[in-house]
Amino acid sequence: MKISHTIASMALMSFVFTQLQAEEIITLKVNSDNYTRENSIVCLQWKQTQTADPEGIELAELINGKKVKTECQLEKLSDGTRLYWILSGRTPANTTRIFLVKTKNKPQTGKKKMHLEDKNGGLILKESSMPVIQYQYRTVYPPAGIDTAYKRSGFIHPAWSPAGDTLTTIQPKDHYHHYGIWNPWTKLEYNGEIYDLWNLRDRKGTVKFESFKEKTEGPVFTGFKALQGHYIFPGNQESQAKEIMEEIWDVKVWNQPKGMGFLWDFGSELHPNTTLPVILKAYRYAGFSIRATEVWTKDNSIMLTSEGKNRPEIDGTKARWIYLTGECKNGKAGILFMSHPNNYNAPEPLRIWDQNANGGRGDAFMNFAPTKDIDWTLEAGKKYRLNYRIFQYNGEMTPAQAEQFWTDYANPVKIEVIK
Repeated sequence: MKISHTIASMALMSFVFTQLQAEEIITLKVNSDNYTRENSIVCLQWKQTQTADPEGIELAELINGKKVKTECQLEKLSDGTRLYWILSGRTPANTTRIFLVKTKNKPQTGKKKMHLEDKNGGLILKESSMPVIQYQYRTVYPPAGIDTAYKRSGFIHPAWSPAGDTLTTIQPKDHYHHYGIWNPWTKLEYNGEIYDLWNLRDRKGTVKFESFKEKTEGPVFTGFKALQGHYIFPGNQESQAKEIMEEIWDVKVWNQPKGMGFLWDFGSELHPNTTLPVILKAYRYAGFSIRATEVWTKDNSIMLTSEGKNRPEIDGTKARWIYLTGECKNGKAGILFMSHPNNYNAPEPLRIWDQNANGGRGDAFMNFAPTKDIDWTLEAGKKYRLNYRIFQYNGEMTPAQAEQFWTDYANPVKIEVIK
């Protein structure tokens, strides 16, 4: 069964409201611009608010003179507040919809539809009763008898299909350092020396979970912000580990209509925390990656990119998006990865394994590698961000559907504020 054309977008518009007084109503005009929208994510940012409770906002859409309640959710940030909601249903191109926002007297109570479950060292992000992804914050060691240098924390596994199939794998026998969906750097220069935070067996470095900065539940999204440390091992000695960079993972799973699939956003914010720069050297693989389920091989899975490249042609090319679809226990399923157009070296180069990988098995590995063909110098004291959107689905994906997802992600709706 093919998936529906549900697409989502984060529109981040910045407005300065001096205060939002109790019971004051703000009118918002949301314009779809030149694109047809379906269940798009809308985000409005302002600088100040008197609303102390993160659920203290009420939103309604004005339809034929009637107010229709719309679920919304606030996110408190250091520089202000963001208000999120879903632009439900289909909105044709160049269409305007009217929303009214005000404070409400009582916050919502009860269990949130988009919520978290902390279990055995993993934080599971769920839509109602269905798990979407798990962030593994506790260190996972390799199987008995395998070098413990392969231990790792701070990665996503499993990522599930809506039918409950696992789409990722960790510690496969051919590459024990592969961890589901993860984000390390392979060839890193610091203070004139080269380190490797990807190939763990080389004992040149690693990435570790440090702490949660935030956990969020609500009607629109659930998510977390996690601090991860990037460590180098001078002299190949883990006992001499030195943290040279902090990374904040910003992950949100969005509420989408039932049966439409799972949608989530991944942000990586890198902060070199020494007096010297960190140089991510050009190398054929590094960055945001997936090692897909071991069930998928060249015989039962496909890959396709925004440029129309299939598996034998993809490696080394650039793309806005790529999807992997394969046979699973509960039928076909897949995962679509989208790279934001503001990312470094976008559209990003891709590293994939072709159909001859692993002695001809053709296991599925994919990597957006912004430093595949160019260095990236990260200056001390500055922040650098990469953003991706991921969609997990049952059935098939088509190029037209994938392009709609990416177009909506890259071209957010427009918001006009009328007080």
